[in-house]
Amino acid sequence: MSHQRVLILEDQAFQRGFLANMFNAAPGVTVDTSGDAADAIEMCHWQRYDLVVTDLMMPGVDGIQFIQALAAQEHRPMLALVSSVSQRMMASARLMAESLGITVLGILPKPVSPADVRELLARLDDARSGEGPAHAPVEVPIKATRERLRRAIDDGEITAWFQPKKSLDSGLVVAAEALVRWRHPEHGTLQAGRFLPLIEQHGLESAVLRHILKASIQAQARWREQGFRIPVSINLPPHLLERGNLPDELLDLTLQQGGTPADLCFELMESSTTHHVSDYYAGACRLRMKGFGLAQDDFGQGLSTVHNLVSTPFTEVKIDGALVRGCARDPALHSALATVIALGSRLGLNIVAEGVETDAELATLRKLGCNQVQGFLISRAIPAETFGALLDQEKAAHRHTELGQPGALAPR
Repeated sequence: MSHQRVLILEDQAFQRGFLANMFNAAPGVTVDTSGDAADAIEMCHWQRYDLVVTDLMMPGVDGIQFIQALAAQEHRPMLALVSSVSQRMMASARLMAESLGITVLGILPKPVSPADVRELLARLDDARSGEGPAHAPVEVPIKATRERLRRAIDDGEITAWFQPKKSLDSGLVVAAEALVRWRHPEHGTLQAGRFLPLIEQHGLESAVLRHILKASIQAQARWREQGFRIPVSINLPPHLLERGNLPDELLDLTLQQGGTPADLCFELMESSTTHHVSDYYAGACRLRMKGFGLAQDDFGQGLSTVHNLVSTPFTEVKIDGALVRGCARDPALHSALATVIALGSRLGLNIVAEGVETDAELATLRKLGCNQVQGFLISRAIPAETFGALLDQEKAAHRHTELGQPGALAPR
């Protein structure tokens, strides 16, 4: 574990000392404390902290105002919320902090246990090393003309990486989601959020969709040669369905590339919709009629609704990570998840949970009857060749488990 500097903001002296003792007991941790939010803001201005642990209910400047002030700092430490307020209020505070660009490592009800502190510090260590979900690379502004983006697509700089989906029944990787990446010659491998706004701005979303579809089919062909049939899901902005011939174009391209529609699923993203609802339903129906799978992406966020779920011919529902994070400890999130999973099961849908980060979340989803999971606990998105190596390794480990050989790895 690397050296970590932590600030604890808690107005009650006993609670402040109690938390400080638990953090100080961990090796390599330096702890500062404050009982006043205004003082803590000043401390963050002069000292770079890796983690700030804050209460919400405090006299004077409260925890919410403190987080807002923290977001205005040049250096934003990661955050943990520790409070006796309701879980819903804690969840709302977390969403507020994340919307301001602050990474929230955890929300913990009082009293906090030593195990809570150990898990929090482990997450912090993973995040700082770049191995955990909270790690965010330094943002480098990406600028590109339409011609440069077009060339990046044509030359294969913009391509598909694949995030595994594991079955909660078998414990094996059974599917993948294709995620767009740009292997930029100057800035390295860029995630989608760094350049997709430019793709949208220059009207190249359809070109990227076709490109990712081709890359996915090519990857599936390689995996089949290894003995694996891996369905792949691909993000599709719903406003593209305004083009009535899009399902025909996607089918033609799939068949030209030697792909199988049944092994491809288009995830209708919640971030956009069509101007006319008729285009949305017509496009969804026609994609299914062509034999493609169809998923409601990010269910539980944005534009996704229960009405939309039951009135669109989906084959899969993907539960947004916002409903998954903390579900093992938050009764409200647990109940919401149980309702969504039960509804998806009654509708005959494949149920996939996104953003799974802890073993506790995985166990909760398994108990609730979720079918598949993806997230940093399983694997981040990886290139097609690395995905193929992962499949081979998992197959070998599973064979050892079935044979009962020493050192075998049980499916997770």
